[in-house]
Amino acid sequence: MGHVIERAPSARATCRGCGTKLGKGELRFGERAPNPFGEGEVCYWFHLECAAYLRPEPLLEALAAAPEPDPSAPWTELRATAEVGALHRRLPRLMRAERATSGRASCRCCREPIAKGSWRLSLALFEDGRMQPIGFIHVACAEPYFEAGDLLSRIVARTGELTAEDQAELERELARPAAAPKPVVKAAPPEVKLSKTEGEPAPAHRPARKLDAG
Repeated sequence: MGHVIERAPSARATCRGCGTKLGKGELRFGERAPNPFGEGEVCYWFHLECAAYLRPEPLLEALAAAPEPDPSAPWTELRATAEVGALHRRLPRLMRAERATSGRASCRCCREPIAKGSWRLSLALFEDGRMQPIGFIHVACAEPYFEAGDLLSRIVARTGELTAEDQAELERELARPAAAPKPVVKAAPPEVKLSKTEGEPAPAHRPARKLDAG
């Protein structure tokens, strides 16, 4: 069976994107996948908006297969959001904007430390049926990391409650030039010592053999 869009018959299911409950009677998206623990399939449930941002390609498949979607949902906006996410492969990793709780984390884009108290973007990948955290980036590094522009509305939608001052600060951070990524330094291979006579690797030192006294 393919992915599904339906109204929730109860309020027991939890959205795999944001972790909050899906209300009874609310339209929801179900992503079907092979059961990792046995035969058959499992269905992972999402709010429609969470699916548009975090699982764009499966949602687009469901929309293409739905002949008459429920007219109460904003399908045009959901489809447009999902199409942008499907076009830029890293965009579905964006979870939210938040203040750094310490200065220990480094940016996945420029590899510089993220200062305590500064804004950062939290990233995650959908694996094993849940969003798995993979790190953070500076807000200023968002455009080069996601390879996309016009990110403020997406960040605000994913973050939830933000004051006008917060949004203005995020907008300034997005406009700030990103730091150049640090080059990845690979460790040099271990040096092999050659013997002086034949130019071949020197034999390993072996302890002298002890002879029997008798």
